[in-house]
Amino acid sequence: MLAKYDFPELTRRVILAAAAALLVAPLALAQTDPLPSWNDTAPKAAIVAFVEKVTKESSPEFVPAPERIAVFDNDGTLWAEHPMYVQLAFALDRVKALAPEHPEWKDTQPFKAVLEGDMKTLAAAGQKGLLELIMGTHAGMTTDEFHKIASEWIATARDPRFKKPYTELVYQPMVELLAYLRANGFKTYIVSGGGIELMRPWTEKIYGIPPEQVIGSSIKTEFRMQDDTPTLYRLPEVNFIDDKAGKPVAINQYIGRRPIAAFGNSDGDLEMLQWTTMAGAPARFGMLIHHTDAEREYAYDRDTEFGRLDKALDAAAITGWIVVDMKADWKQIFREK
Repeated sequence: MLAKYDFPELTRRVILAAAAALLVAPLALAQTDPLPSWNDTAPKAAIVAFVEKVTKESSPEFVPAPERIAVFDNDGTLWAEHPMYVQLAFALDRVKALAPEHPEWKDTQPFKAVLEGDMKTLAAAGQKGLLELIMGTHAGMTTDEFHKIASEWIATARDPRFKKPYTELVYQPMVELLAYLRANGFKTYIVSGGGIELMRPWTEKIYGIPPEQVIGSSIKTEFRMQDDTPTLYRLPEVNFIDDKAGKPVAINQYIGRRPIAAFGNSDGDLEMLQWTTMAGAPARFGMLIHHTDAEREYAYDRDTEFGRLDKALDAAAITGWIVVDMKADWKQIFREK
């Protein structure tokens, strides 16, 4: 004998259960923390508040998606820049690899200092010396050849302290921030003093930022036909230095929109943050990453050759830029594999 069921009542229960499930799912998603590597301190709250007010259509500070541009420095903001810039580490390795083809380097500075491991003399050569190293090691080849060399180096080179690939020393909190912004309709760009061709081979895989959204320093190139093949040949001449006042110039030239959010860590980012935030409406956001964690990474600001944070740190107190204390505000420093 078949059991008797109250089908109207059963149907009602099924409908209510399904409705409850539909309500619970969005709630669970809404409660998922998009920035799990950030401690629940003021910087995280400021990020979330800014994103909410520029993305909510009912907000008086709503910003349409095409105008949601966020720019990020790379060295010291997205990945480690100590004990030296990765660009410099690459140049040093290139000097050693090319030395057999250039016997004159044994008696020519700053190449002589590199080959002898004389970092004091190399440091004294300053930016001029670094440019000489780059011109001597990054030019004289096609862009495709350089791309191959840079890709192979970044895949095999190791940081001297952590003994890991440099691409594993990217900051997990910042990787989460990039993803969070993109999930909320932002377009994210790198605006770095580092070489554009050294960054482009790997930024999409590591940061989710494609090559066309990477802006950096560059050397001149010219079109050449080589064995009936069209190429771009790298010349030993500076094309553009994407640092300090050069950053707003590059943003205007390559992006064509003033960003509404900018993230940096040093005086090299001062003008980029000024250009982004000191322009009135709509809502704008500036953030500095302050390296304060000597145990998990490094602690430095005003007294360092790499990533000096001095004028920009003073400006933050006046402009209202958020300053991230890495030791206090980040649960985790480096990216998870």
